[in-house]
Amino acid sequence: MAKDIVSAPYMIDLLWLVLAWLAYFVFHSLMASLRIKQAVARRWPEWMPAYRLIFNALAVLLLALPVWLLYSAQGPFLWRWSGVAAWLSGILSVAAMAGFVWSLKYYDMAEFLGLRQYSGRVHSVHDQEGFHLSPLHRYVRHPWYSLALVLIWTRDMNLAMLVSAIMMTGYFVMGSRLEERKLIEYHGPVYRRYMALVPALIPRPWKFLRRHQLAELTGRNRAL
Repeated sequence: MAKDIVSAPYMIDLLWLVLAWLAYFVFHSLMASLRIKQAVARRWPEWMPAYRLIFNALAVLLLALPVWLLYSAQGPFLWRWSGVAAWLSGILSVAAMAGFVWSLKYYDMAEFLGLRQYSGRVHSVHDQEGFHLSPLHRYVRHPWYSLALVLIWTRDMNLAMLVSAIMMTGYFVMGSRLEERKLIEYHGPVYRRYMALVPALIPRPWKFLRRHQLAELTGRNRAL
């Protein structure tokens, strides 16, 4: 088994996998950055209404390469969940997927996908939706990233999957920080206050947004 894991062809496959993930993460970060959006808005303002649509389409299409390399680099498993652990990992996976689907109703998906910007011919580089928190945002600042981490780390692991899991986890940590730079620019002190009250990715029982804090931050009397 050890010989199969460290064989030269397999290590080359892993290298290509690492490079593919790195290229994807760099692309995603650059295209999501305010600096790139502002540059496009200055030079090609006519493209701004379609920017989010194009960004999302490319993000999905370009993900195909690292995913294909991941499943092509099939090697022996480092570990596979079995018995009670298999049931637990399955339950966590289903819960994460259910949480993701349930959370969709709290997002403006037309805004997220870019349909609203395109149909409304919006040229602004800033998000159109105001400061809004879903129920899961009371416990972590980036619930979709948190749910994705559950799905990633409940998989059976071969070396290719482990390398990918580590890289994706690192990107979620770094990407969340880059995203928050934009959110601070959009929402200022309100978002800084929110950051002080709620953890980024891993929920903590003693640190979450109370209902009165939610109402205070969002300016609403109805707490989720």
